[in-house]
Amino acid sequence: MPAPKLITRLFWAAEVLMLAATVAAAVWLSRPDEWSPALLAVLLLALALVGEWFSVEVSDGVLSASLVAIVLAMGLLGPTPAAVCGVAAMALTSAARRIPPAQWLNNLSTFAAVPFAGGLMVRALVGDVHSPSNQQMTQSVLFGVIILAVFTVANVLNFVLIGLDVRIKEGRSLRRQAREFLPLLPGELTAGALAATLAVAYTNLGLPVLFASIALLLIFQRLTVALLRSEDRAEKLEARSRQLVGLQLGVLRTLVRALSMRDETTGRHAAAVARYAKALVAELGSSEADQEVIHTAGLLHEIGKFTWPDRVLHAEVPREEDVAIINSHPQEGALLVGALDGYGPVADAILYHHERVDGRGYPAGLIGKEIPLASRILAICSAYDSMTARASYRSTMSGQEAMTELREGAKNGQFDGELVESFIGLLEREGPTFAEDADFETELEFERRSRAMAEPRAAEAARNAARTT
Repeated sequence: MPAPKLITRLFWAAEVLMLAATVAAAVWLSRPDEWSPALLAVLLLALALVGEWFSVEVSDGVLSASLVAIVLAMGLLGPTPAAVCGVAAMALTSAARRIPPAQWLNNLSTFAAVPFAGGLMVRALVGDVHSPSNQQMTQSVLFGVIILAVFTVANVLNFVLIGLDVRIKEGRSLRRQAREFLPLLPGELTAGALAATLAVAYTNLGLPVLFASIALLLIFQRLTVALLRSEDRAEKLEARSRQLVGLQLGVLRTLVRALSMRDETTGRHAAAVARYAKALVAELGSSEADQEVIHTAGLLHEIGKFTWPDRVLHAEVPREEDVAIINSHPQEGALLVGALDGYGPVADAILYHHERVDGRGYPAGLIGKEIPLASRILAICSAYDSMTARASYRSTMSGQEAMTELREGAKNGQFDGELVESFIGLLEREGPTFAEDADFETELEFERRSRAMAEPRAAEAARNAARTT
């Protein structure tokens, strides 16, 4: 909750006094040698402006090279040039972003006072950085350590001043802001360490190395910005893909439930086939991912029947004119399922589950191993459940009789003989109807598994989009 108006006005007054005091102190303590060499002063001022001008807002804050310039000004020039760099950078960015006057005041007072204080701290700890007698100190690693330490203190002061402004305007506590600031801390410390390294490099090697380093810094900044933007776009694309996957799954789930409501036999059959098929593919040593694919395919292999009229769906003996409708359900099911990203293997399993190994099946007349493994498994499990299920419209067979029929089907070219024997071995161990009582609603809770299949595709698409930007 924002602070009362009186507190807000008192805070504004304090910021005005701080800005005025900083300006007065800068004028009073300014020395001509602080601006020497003039080329260095111009370079750092330009970097402060250019770095802020090309700054980019990202999800965790603002990425800018001006911070490095301000720290270098604190260490290599003095408090007044550092304050000038800070004020110039903030004036430019405040004008460019058209922020309100209260934020103008906070930016100017903070980025005048903090760099000025940092410059004073460097002067107190190091002495006159321009004095030849102090050259041994300024060319040592200790000089860089001092600059980094001063930067850390200045960063804390900067956080407090900006945090107080946010606390008064928005009511957010400093503790909460500190938690939000923590993800930015590594980047801030990296900028401080880079500035400290550049400062020592300058005192040892002169302006040429600083020019080269700053050019590399700006190039690195642009590359980093491009990377962050592409990652941000990838995250947004992935979020949209997840939303789309959720929507598609919802539609698919609704269709399956609607089919179950129209024909309870179909729903129970799908659940049993899914359980049989998953157990068989596990028996063959397939991966968990393959097991989930075939389990989902088992649940959805009859979804093409959703397009059937009731006279076909509930017919005990289909009419001749309806045979074409019946034979089209693998294609219809594959079309429905294949529309969902990441469901290619499931759609293929559904499309070919009425193929025969002798090539006389439909819709494509595939032969032997041309038929996907999942489709060959579904064909066996679906036929077995249809023969043994109590709710089937056909005469129910015992498990042993159905196993015999599966072996006959393998001899006649309908089923894969090796898979039939593996399935029979499973049935003899687990029981001839171990999946008969599978609950459709329980088995239907495939959304978690379905997302696991679809979302990696979404994430991969997002990453590919990022790589191409």
